[in-house]
Amino acid sequence: MTAPEPSRAAAFLLGVRALLPMYLGVIPFGIIYGVVALQSGIPPLAAVLMSSIVFAGSAQFILAQLVGAGAPGLLIVGAVGLVNLRHALYSASVAPMLGGLPRRWKILLAYLLTDEAYAAAIPHLMSGAARGHWILFGAGFALWAGWQAATLIGVVMGAYLPADLSLDFALPLTFIAIVVPLLTDGRRIAVAVVAAALAVLLEAWPYKLGLFFAALGALAAAGILSRWSRP
Repeated sequence: MTAPEPSRAAAFLLGVRALLPMYLGVIPFGIIYGVVALQSGIPPLAAVLMSSIVFAGSAQFILAQLVGAGAPGLLIVGAVGLVNLRHALYSASVAPMLGGLPRRWKILLAYLLTDEAYAAAIPHLMSGAARGHWILFGAGFALWAGWQAATLIGVVMGAYLPADLSLDFALPLTFIAIVVPLLTDGRRIAVAVVAAALAVLLEAWPYKLGLFFAALGALAAAGILSRWSRP
């Protein structure tokens, strides 16, 4: 006998519960973003709205830092777009399982599809769980709500902190904590070494262009190593 299909509410709550443990990293990250955004000269309202419109923590951090450095608008758009390219991979992964949904669902889930929401929902989607789109919706909505709240707290805190208190160190530390557990094979380690080496060598470039080209170099290294490792 097959198990009964869960209700929409049950599937939604399943996604929420799968996401909640990630608040341990998401909430501090969002608070620090709010503080850094204010220190970069971004108005409080714009910093809060960015979390609703862009809704991508890493891209928001980079955007805030580039604005603070006075980078040209074209460079900011390019850097944010490059960082968010990974979302195309998430979309390709879930497309076979959610491809039959109406357009309104695809638009909503595309907006909510982030690193954490994907990580929380993909095990259920891959196992063929019923109402998988509601699970992803629950995970994405939980992350969205937590991120908005954390950003608001950070913006409020930032207004009371000294202007010369630099928290930029939090961004590289956060990404180091994310990346290191993923370095599970030689190719990934090699790509990480290329990215780190280029970032250090190009650190003196203006407008943080070194980070942009370090990312491009890492992508190129990943492509080359992938071709060499094919049978």
